[in-house]
Amino acid sequence: MNQQLIRVGTTYLPVKDVQGSANWYVKKLGAELSYQDEEKAILNIAGQSFFLVKSKPGQSANFIDHSGRERFSITFEVDGVDALMQLHADFQDRHIPVGEIEGRGHIGKNFTFRDPCGNKFDVWSELSIAYKESQKMSS
Repeated sequence: MNQQLIRVGTTYLPVKDVQGSANWYVKKLGAELSYQDEEKAILNIAGQSFFLVKSKPGQSANFIDHSGRERFSITFEVDGVDALMQLHADFQDRHIPVGEIEGRGHIGKNFTFRDPCGNKFDVWSELSIAYKESQKMSS
């Protein structure tokens, strides 16, 4: 079967304060703001659009797994452990809440971070094979 779904284009994130959250993503993560109104902001970061959608209090993109652990739904990738360690230090300098750098029993290292609304994200030190291949083809 041919693969019909080609890429993820947009991720929707619940936020309490659209303006404040958009400013945080631009200032702290270097996102590019492409649209904003009272109910949503559209940001571009890591080759994808993120819609920050005004939601009811207590909402986040996180979920609880079968063991009762809070999980993230998005993993960002960086190119190597050194890049991961540098980003972790940069995030700490920017006062972004980060978890410890950890090994999880697979190749590479990870850490988590949170936005002001409690949305939890992961960062992994390994670029996916598909991404590496796409970069070779575009060179």
